Amino acid sequence: MAIFLRSSVCKSKLIFSLSKIVTPITSMKLSTCNLEYIITEKVGEKQNVGLVKLNRPKALNALCDGLVTELTEAVSAYDADDSIGAIVVTGSERAFAAGADIKEMLDKTYSTNLKIGLLKQWDNLSKCKKPVIAAVNGFALGGGCELAMMCDIIYAGEKAKFGQPEIVIGTIPGAGGTQRMIRSCGKSFAMEVCLSGNQISAQEALSRGLVSKVFPPEKLVDEAIKLAEKISEHSPLIVALCKESVNYAYESSLSQGLQFEKKSFYGTFATDDRKEGMTAFIEKRKPNFSNN
Repeated sequence: MAIFLRSSVCKSKLIFSLSKIVTPITSMKLSTCNLEYIITEKVGEKQNVGLVKLNRPKALNALCDGLVTELTEAVSAYDADDSIGAIVVTGSERAFAAGADIKEMLDKTYSTNLKIGLLKQWDNLSKCKKPVIAAVNGFALGGGCELAMMCDIIYAGEKAKFGQPEIVIGTIPGAGGTQRMIRSCGKSFAMEVCLSGNQISAQEALSRGLVSKVFPPEKLVDEAIKLAEKISEHSPLIVALCKESVNYAYESSLSQGLQFEKKSFYGTFATDDRKEGMTAFIEKRKPNFSNN
């Protein structure tokens, strides 16, 4: 759930360019020609990074149902694309996503929310097996902040602003704001952010552990792509196992997490890529992973 700075009907189209090599997606099941709220591209020198750019500029990328549907479908398509090793989700320099579309929520009731499962489709983003990196410039408020926290890694531009201002409009976060922030930043800070509605800077988000690195706004997306390319060099199978193990720590005690990690570690010895990786290390050459 979220709040955004301004709501409007979204029809604008924006051409997105990067200094990286960029080509349209051809192997995705998603039909890119019918997209209204996002732009999808394969980027990187090996075209192995999936880029999703939120494209609702007049509404500061407010997360309307149509945008969330296109976003989740794009991420799912990249997750199924064997040529993609990692995914980057970004917005514009002005706004990553300034929140949910309040106009869509205004007349909803408790019973209708329960029946339709309001915001439930957002959960599909966190089900992606491949690493998802949020490149956050500008506002990431309410649902925008929650969307960023659903990703595995957050890179922020120096002028980024994070926050959970739902309290200001008489509601609370509904897509993980009260749950994920406390796991990243601790109880006291999460309480302060959620109860005050105050925005926090990229620098404070970095010091609290909400984001991992901060860059100048114009370099942010390129840096996120570089990280995605680095991750994509590794075995997709082993990357997925490692991501699962880290995420398991969210849901378990230390002893349970250590047991899960150990079993996953043992499991890698049943893979061709584990053997290839260790053999390549001993032979002092680059590994040739087969995703098996």
